[in-house]
Amino acid sequence: MTLASPSRHTRITGTGSHLPPRRLSNAQLVAELAARGVETSDEWIVERTGIRARHFAAPEVTASDLALHAARHALEAAGRQPGEIDLIVVATSTPDMVFPSTACLLQAKLGIVGCPAFDVQAVCSGFVYALTVADSMIRTGGARRALVIGAEVFSRILDFDDRTTCVLFGDGAGAVVLEASDTPGILATELHADGRHVGILCVPGTVAGGKVIGDPLLKMDGQAVFKMAVGVLEDVARSVLAKAGRTDGDIDWLIPHQANIRIMQSTARKLKLPPEKLVVTVDEHGNTSAASIPLALDHAVRGGSIRRGDTVMLEGVGGGFTWGAVLLDF
Repeated sequence: MTLASPSRHTRITGTGSHLPPRRLSNAQLVAELAARGVETSDEWIVERTGIRARHFAAPEVTASDLALHAARHALEAAGRQPGEIDLIVVATSTPDMVFPSTACLLQAKLGIVGCPAFDVQAVCSGFVYALTVADSMIRTGGARRALVIGAEVFSRILDFDDRTTCVLFGDGAGAVVLEASDTPGILATELHADGRHVGILCVPGTVAGGKVIGDPLLKMDGQAVFKMAVGVLEDVARSVLAKAGRTDGDIDWLIPHQANIRIMQSTARKLKLPPEKLVVTVDEHGNTSAASIPLALDHAVRGGSIRRGDTVMLEGVGGGFTWGAVLLDF
């Protein structure tokens, strides 16, 4: 591999996303769950989470399939061809297979040969982790144009007998093209993890000897996750602002992980941001884990809300426990 020249800056030059065509409203999901003897309601879901619908992939559709659509949209928006990409980083907790990585499978589907391609696993913080890794590699000369993607098929790991979790999640993918730049784009990043809290959000299963060992379905202590999330999100946002020499008044748009409208609104209030500066897609997408932030970013860009020059705060928080933030000028 030939190293590129180190770059002082990186910038997002294109965004893209993809949702599976099957949309399930709360009413439709409630009806399906009732047939299984699981009781819930549209009112209960909306009141506690803000979620009104989510998208589920068809059984034969994989994370790399969703990623492919999102990647193509991002490449088109950036005016780039697949062959111009020299780094692929995919954030996912629902890979196509044990190995190789979803990134390598995507690389083949895009017809790209030779560049580094790997997965990052930080659950719902995954995209922030992946974007930070790509930013670092470009700044140190390891690449010049990166494809950074969050892609998930969380419907595969849900326990549909657990009404407290199965109503929360959805499938989808979001992508950005990140390029070396002469002008600042990504201003500051910060990542954290605390493995002491592994049990509050996990899928405690694995494969060994051809059998599933443990429980391969999602488990969550909702109250514990909520309490930890609201604390760490404010702290990491303020830390990233300080690194960049900015204040909360400089933020044009806040894109937190789209998990729960109450966590998102709490973070916005603590940063003294008005509700109209908060990008919200959780109502229509549900929690798409590593895909949620790039999905919301693309939604806001294509909808005309986020424009060139706007200052955007991205914040992820998820299982591990992991959290992080990226401050950027779009």
